[in-house]
This record gives sequence, C-alpha cells and structure tokens, in this order.
Amino acid sequence: MLVLCQSGFESWLTRELTEVHGAAVAESGPGWARLAAAGARPASAALAFAHLTLVAPVELQGDSVNALAAKVADFFLGSLRGERIDGPWPSVWRGPAELVGLGRRIGGVEGAFGELLKKKLSRVARLASADIPRGAGPARGLFVFFVDFGRVLVAREAWVHGQRRMADDDLAPSRSYLKVEEAYIVLGREPQPGETVCDLGAAPGGWSYSAAKCGAHVLAIDNGPLKGGALDHPQIEHRCEDAFRFGPAGFPPRAMTTGRREGFDWLFCDLVEEPYHVMQHIVAPWLAQSWCQWFVVNLKFGRVDAIALLRELRAPDSPLTLHAPGARIRHLYHDREEFTIVGARAPR
Repeated sequence: MLVLCQSGFESWLTRELTEVHGAAVAESGPGWARLAAAGARPASAALAFAHLTLVAPVELQGDSVNALAAKVADFFLGSLRGERIDGPWPSVWRGPAELVGLGRRIGGVEGAFGELLKKKLSRVARLASADIPRGAGPARGLFVFFVDFGRVLVAREAWVHGQRRMADDDLAPSRSYLKVEEAYIVLGREPQPGETVCDLGAAPGGWSYSAAKCGAHVLAIDNGPLKGGALDHPQIEHRCEDAFRFGPAGFPPRAMTTGRREGFDWLFCDLVEEPYHVMQHIVAPWLAQSWCQWFVVNLKFGRVDAIALLRELRAPDSPLTLHAPGARIRHLYHDREEFTIVGARAPR
C-alpha cells in the first residue's frame, strides 16, 4: 500500500500506521508513506490522516518523460486484458509539490501517456477523468504517484478517503465553511430541507450558513455574533448561550420541530476547546441520549498527541464505539491541526 496524506502531516500518518495499526512503513516522503511488503495491512476506511491509498502499487522507473510514459502505458494496457471500460474512469496523477519542477515532469508524462493510449484505445482514452472520485470508498482506474523525477508507483485499485478541496462562497462567514462542506462528502450525506441542526460554537456562522443553504433549520449556539451570510438568515435562529451549558430538552422550537422526537436531526460542533473536554461534555451525552441522528464534530489536536487522541476515539468505551461505530475520523484537506468526525447515531 502507498498512503497519501496532506503534505506536512506525513509524520503523523507514519505514526498512525505504525502505532495504531501495527503496520511497517518501508519509506516515506512529503505527503506519503509506503508500507513494507510484510506486516499488517490497516483497513483503509479506518485511517484518519490518509487521503488516498493506492492498493498493491507497482514501481516503475525511467530516465525520461517518454520512457516513463511507455512503462505506465504498458502496465495499464496489460492490466486491461479481459476488462471492458464503458464509462468514465479516474486517471489520477500526483506527486510531492515540494520537489521543484516535478509538476512539469508529471504533466509531461501524463500527456505522453495519453497520446499512447489514444493510439491503442482511443475510446478508453476519451473516457479518462483527472478527478479523484467523489465520496469515500474503493475506486478502479489508474493511479500514478511520482516519488521523484524518475520513479513512479502505479496501481489500478485505490481507496478514496473522501477529502477534497472545496469551492468557497463569498457569503460564507469564515473558512470553516469549507470544512463542513468537505465533511458532507466524507459522510455521504448533507442536511436536507426541513431537517434541524444544532450548531454548537457557531460564531461566526460558517457551518450554520452551510446547513441553511441546504434548506435545514439551524439553531446556532454561541455568545459571539454571526456574520456574513449567516447574519439574519431566515433559516438560522441565533441564541447567545454557552455551548457547554446548552441542553436540547424541549427542542426543537415549534418553528423547527420535526414532530418525531426531542432533539435535532444534526449536531454540528466546532469549538476551540480541549478535545477530550468536547468529547466528554458534548459528544458523549448527545450520542448517549440520542439528541441527534447525524453529526459533524471538529476536534483540535494542536495541544495534545494526535495519535493518543485517535486511540481514545477508537477505544471500546469511546462514545463513538458505543453509539456510532461507523463514524469516520478524518484529517480533512481544509483541516489544520484538527480532526473532523462524521457519523450517524446507531439505533438504540
């Protein structure tokens, strides 16, 4: 396996692979780690720092653009025997941005590969897409990663972890808006029209604004003011309260009620607080009491050991394990030193 992550977080990825999952890392570089041939193979869906995992990659080497393109083409065409491609397929080419000039090399090899593929299988070449598939899960196509200028790792199978760069919105009150938009992709669901959202620590309102854009009714809890598109939004009710003191008893209000239960469809929580405190005093009671069905929670690990936090979140007595075993913990493209957790509360 070749595991890719956000550049600058490869040391955290390596620790997660070795200390949490018992894998042996053979080598690593900016934004990547390659597992040794022997050793544990972590379940791709369980990795937090991984953005894309190449399954059973093959190493190819070449001194020139054309040499590398020819070897990638031979690999790809050889792997197509007995396979028919009738729809769009991902042709993803990546490499460390830290290597000056590597982007030009990647573009040259990708272009030369494309020309070779057109000569052999023009219909298949026309169906290629440079985008990583949206969502989280397995994908089949061609995945090429440049370790350096003359050495690439290629695979037909990959696991997409869901992270991706999101488009900004001029009305969004803050860049945190991008995190929750990205979190929807990892979860595979976003708030629906008429659903209710409780946003704890809402100010300045990026997450509340995102949910309101989806058509949901939002109760924004924060002593700070809302700004931008969240200010005076008809779908958002702002209450100046402490997120840790707020309780959903008696909510949603009449204007927001679903008629199904006391509580909300969604819990949003993005607080600049110690992560264990957030888990104990917000996430645990909300999940234990079924005060929400779906949730998006952001935890800051800048002042704690991220790997120790991962172990706590996956422990048998963790609120996630007990009440939301399918929850996904991700270091998003738009995250800094933080995890974003998405999931659904399991039925009682």
